[in-house]
Parts: sequence; C-alpha cells; structure tokens
Amino acid sequence: MSALEHTTLVDRIRQLEREAQPLEPGTAERELLRHAVMESSERFLRNIETLKAFDDSEDKGIGLLQAPISERGIPLEAALELLEREVVRPGGNPASGGHLAYIPGGGLYHSALGDYLAAISNKYAGLFFTGPGAVRMENMLLRWVADLVGYPATAGGNIASGGSIANLAAIATARDAHGLKGRDFASAVVYLTTQAHHCIEKALRLAGLEEVQVRYIPIDERFRMRPDALEQTIAADRGQGLKPWLIIAAAGTTDTGAVDPLDAIATIAERERCWFHVDAAYGGFFLLTGHGRRVLKGIERSDSVALDPHKSLFLPYGSGIVVVRDARWLAATHRYSGHYMQDALREPGEISPADVSPELTKHFRALRMWLPLILLGTEPFRAALDEKLLLARYFHQEIQALGFEAGPPPDLSVVTYRWAPPGVSLERANQLNQAIVDGVRRDGRVFLSSTLLDGRFTLRMVALSFRTHQRTIDLALRILREQVAAIGA
Repeated sequence: MSALEHTTLVDRIRQLEREAQPLEPGTAERELLRHAVMESSERFLRNIETLKAFDDSEDKGIGLLQAPISERGIPLEAALELLEREVVRPGGNPASGGHLAYIPGGGLYHSALGDYLAAISNKYAGLFFTGPGAVRMENMLLRWVADLVGYPATAGGNIASGGSIANLAAIATARDAHGLKGRDFASAVVYLTTQAHHCIEKALRLAGLEEVQVRYIPIDERFRMRPDALEQTIAADRGQGLKPWLIIAAAGTTDTGAVDPLDAIATIAERERCWFHVDAAYGGFFLLTGHGRRVLKGIERSDSVALDPHKSLFLPYGSGIVVVRDARWLAATHRYSGHYMQDALREPGEISPADVSPELTKHFRALRMWLPLILLGTEPFRAALDEKLLLARYFHQEIQALGFEAGPPPDLSVVTYRWAPPGVSLERANQLNQAIVDGVRRDGRVFLSSTLLDGRFTLRMVALSFRTHQRTIDLALRILREQVAAIGA
C-alpha cells in the first residue's frame, strides 16, 4: 500500500467514525433520552388503572407503517408518540389487572429495570468463560427452582424464552435419554390429554418425532388425566408390541387450569419405565403456596418440568424454565462446540447455558428474575399467588349467583363458565356466549377469553396478574351482567 493510499484509508476511517458518532450519545444526551423514555413509561403506569385491558381499535396500529425506517431518523418525541399510539394502545394490555384472558404475562417494574441493566451491560450469558457472574446467577436461580420442585442435587436446567422452548428441550432430552433413533419412532408412544398445550405437539414435530404414536388419555369431569385409563392404554400398547416412552402431564392447563393427578401418574411412569414430563408453565410457581404444594404433589417425582416465570412469577414475557432431574441428560442432548470457541474452557462443576439449551446466543435473562427476587424476597410473590387462588374461588361463587353455569371448582386460578338459560339449545347458547365475550372485548375495561369444551362455547377467567384484585373481579362480574342484559337474555 502506497503512502497516499494509506492516508486515504485513514481519512476514510476517521470520516466514518464521525458519521457513526450518533450511536454513542454522551452523558447529556443520554440524560435527555432516558428522561423522555422514563416519562413515557410513567404516563403508562400512572394510567394503568384506567387504561383499557383490550383496545378494539379499528386501525390496529397501521399508523406505525407511515413512518418507515429510512436514512434519516425522527425526533425521539415523535418516535415515542408513535409507539404509545400505534403499539402500546391497540389490542390486549397484559400489564393491566383487567387482563383476565388466556394466561397473562406479568410486567414487574423491578424486572424491567433488570432488563435495562442487562441490555446496558450487554453481558453474554451463554458461557461461563465470558460471563461467570451471569452464568452463576442463572444457575443459582435454576437451583432455587429445582429445590422448589423437589428435585435432587443432580438437577440442572436453562432459562429459555418461554414454555414452548422449555418443553421442546425437555422432549428432545427424553428422546435421547431413552435412546430413540429414527427406526424407533413409529413404535414409540407418547401419552397426554386433549388438554395439553399445543406447543407439546409442535415440540414433538420439531424434535423429529412426528411419526411417534400419540395417545390421548381420557379425562375426568374436571378435565384431568385419568390414571386408570393411562394404565389400560399402556397395557394395550405393550400388548401390540409398541414401546411406551413418554408421559406428559399438566400442572395447570391453559383451557381450564386443571392439574393432572401427578403423584398417581408418577407411580405409573416409574413402573412402566416411561419418561415423565410435567408441563407446569402456568401452574409451577404456585408451589410457593401451601395450596399449590398440595395440588401439585408428585411433581417432584417427574423427570423434567417446564415452568414460566412470565406467568405465575409475574415477570415480563420472554422467560421459560426447563429443569431436568439429571442434568447430564440435558447436556448430552444439547452440548456442541466449535474450534473458534476453544478459549472457552469449561469450568468444572459450573454448567454453561449454551451446553444445556438450543441457544448459543444468550440474553442475560436471569437478571430480570434475580432482581425482583433478591430485592423483595419470596413473601410478596406467595401472597399475590394466594390472592389469585382466592379470587378464582370468589369468581366461581359469584358467577353462579349471576345465573351463569360454572365449570368445576378451580384447581388454580382459571375459572370456566357459560351463559346457558334453561331450554336454550346448544347452538343458541354458543351464540349467546360468543356475543357476551365479543361485547366484553368491545367494552375493553376487562379482557376475557373463550374456549371450546365438548362442543360448548365456554368463557374463561384467569386471575394471574399481580395487578388483579377483588375490585377487578367485581368489575368483571358487573360487565358480564351488563352484557347479559344487552343481549336480551
């Protein structure tokens, strides 16, 4: 390279450095950015009690597309106004206590601060070598969860993005732990119920197990797996030369909140030498309560479990945990490496998340969970969960007083119910309940959802947000009474 070429190269590098300078705001500019963003968050939180739980807007955020990404940016105030109007406002508001639909996420403020600090430090949390503190934090939290479940010291796990990935990791591990190969898939049998979350079947397909035999075990009147039917089905499969392999039970189904009889199922799994996985994405952290420990008895006998902190631990969306009784099986399925990682020497006794999950790139998710727990302790979480259990019982009682037909008493905090006046046909009752849930959504003060149970259009109420209190439930009951009057029923 000639001296002229070298000078030209250096000049160009310096020019590009100046042009890229906006990526590194100074102290004063950071203060302005932070103040504007915090003001936006405060506007949201100051009005959280009056914001709609569902905003059934006509435009559905289409205005966002009127400001496409371009060479030149727009002022922060304009960007925040666009965000608040076109993204935060329309649709569901899971941060609202009135979000009683599906299984809502939480949105703890302490977790938001944890995410902020995680993003600022940008600590890579995938390998112990590069992020020893971040990895120790995740493993400490996983040990706390394993102890909560009742697993031995051999247990290990991973904090993933949610229950779907957590269940996928568990199913892939179960596949390898039982030595299943392609030639075995057609004769291997999985046992679950029709109440299992759809991510289970998706996980089977993603794990290459689409050809396995899937048995849907009959459920009882409370939508829980029947152990006697499970035993009979396994015996019949063995008689046909098939290989019973995996039993998947639910600790809180999405539809009805039902908890399968885990202890009885664990006994069958042990006798039949099946891998026993519990999907506790919704109900797992109710183990913090006395009621939860009684209802979930037997979960400690499972081989693997999935729990979502962004559900019953109130964290923001994007946190799912898988824990396996023997971490060696989890590592055997997920541990891979490359030559470029040769410097990342593994520390004896400390598991790196990249070795026990599908992810190599790893967000520092542990911080959003650690910060609220270390600051607040577990006591307020237990109190909030106990409150939700009682709110579900309260709603179950009061909805019947309004003339609704209620489903079974809640195992956890989901209540099913429907408007079915005497003499009304099933088809007409389904239409009436559709009209009720549509009316509630248009009203927007609370957000309720529906499902289909045995052909019956059924309404659901989920008390899980830490902002949901008795006044919220009373408001929901009042709105339902209004909707019944509105449809002339």
